[in-house]
Parts: sequence; C-alpha cells; structure tokens
Amino acid sequence: MASPSASSSLRQRPAAATSAEQQQPVPPQLQQDDDEQQRQVQDHQQQPPPAPLTPLSQALTSTANLANLLPTGTLLAFNLLSPTFTNHGACDATTALLTRGLLALLALSCALASFTDSLRAPDGRVYYGVATPRGLWLLDYPPGAPPLLPKDTARYRLALVDFVHAALSLAVFGVIAARDKNVVGCFWGPSPDRATAEVLDILPLGVGVLCSLLFVAFPTRRHGIGYPVTNH
Repeated sequence: MASPSASSSLRQRPAAATSAEQQQPVPPQLQQDDDEQQRQVQDHQQQPPPAPLTPLSQALTSTANLANLLPTGTLLAFNLLSPTFTNHGACDATTALLTRGLLALLALSCALASFTDSLRAPDGRVYYGVATPRGLWLLDYPPGAPPLLPKDTARYRLALVDFVHAALSLAVFGVIAARDKNVVGCFWGPSPDRATAEVLDILPLGVGVLCSLLFVAFPTRRHGIGYPVTNH
C-alpha cells in the first residue's frame, strides 16, 4: 500500500511539468514576429484620421476630372486631319462632304469612348474593354490567360451616367469643331454674316460652361481608350 506522501508526489508531477513547459523560452523568430505585429497595431492606432478636403481641394479635384471629358486621341486626330479635309477652310463640294464625314466619325468616336474602360489584371498589365450591363468585356485580353473572376469585371458594368458622359462629350466636341477656323471657313465661308458669327461666338461658350458644370457634378471614373490610365 502506497504511502500518502508518495501519492501526493505523483499528483504534483503534472503540475510541475506544466510549469516547466510554461517557463521554456520563446524562439527568437516567434518573438520578433509578435513584436512586429504589436508595433504595426500601435502604429495603426496612432495614425491620425485623414483631414477633410477643403472646398478648394474639392474644386481642384473636380476640375482635374474635366480632362476626361474628351478622349485625347479624338482631339489629336481632329487637330491633325481638319486642315487637310477642309483644305484650310476653302472647301468645295467634295471637301465639304469629306469634312462632314470626318466630324461624324470623330463624334461617334467620342460617344463610344465614353463606354470604354481599363482594368489592371493580377499580372500587372492594363487591359481595355467595353462596358456592358454585366460588366467589362475585355478587347485585348489574351485567350490563353487565366480567366478573370466575374467580381473583377462586374464593378465596371454599364450605368446611366455613361450615357450622360457620352452626350456631354458629343456636345463639347461640337463646341470645339464650331470654334475651329478651318471648319467655320468650310461651312460658313471666311466671313460669316453677323447673326452666324454671334451664334458661333456665344453658343460654344454657353455649351462649354454647361457641360463643364454637369461633368463636375457627375464625374466619371472610367479610364478607357483615349483617356489617361490611373490605378483603380
């Protein structure tokens, strides 16, 4: 029969073993990881909240969005081709018809560009596509590349504001074309009558200001074909 002291010693062994395990030193790597996590949590808690945007900052941000109102490629094509198509403002029947076709084609380009967007894929490359009701339909995505998840393209789906931007782009392009001396000379001659000259001076200014205000109120987040690419 075991003595009471022996039984007490047996019962105390697990507790002693547990105490010895708790006193074992933590590996240096684990200790460094814990310290790094604690420092990150403290730094995150100590970061001050972002300062609210001032009215001036909001105005500058909205004004910067005006650069997306027209595709840069369309404007470049218009500036390069209009002198040639209009014969520097001295149009005949043929060049006048060609000029109308050029303006219609560039106006269509402005409208269609409002429905394009770009996506930065997981491989780091930027791909372009057309917005659809279901998402972004990529035009230049490699066929052999891994397919993108539906949630990656769904946030680029077509919206009502895209049609507003297309109409604004058409209006602004019309303003730019109406202020071009070659186009004016082609359709109204080198010296338009007084009424036509007043309309060409006042209407583009009013349309431009109105479109700018509407575009500031409803800014676009698309960066499609002809627009500067930014990180999403």
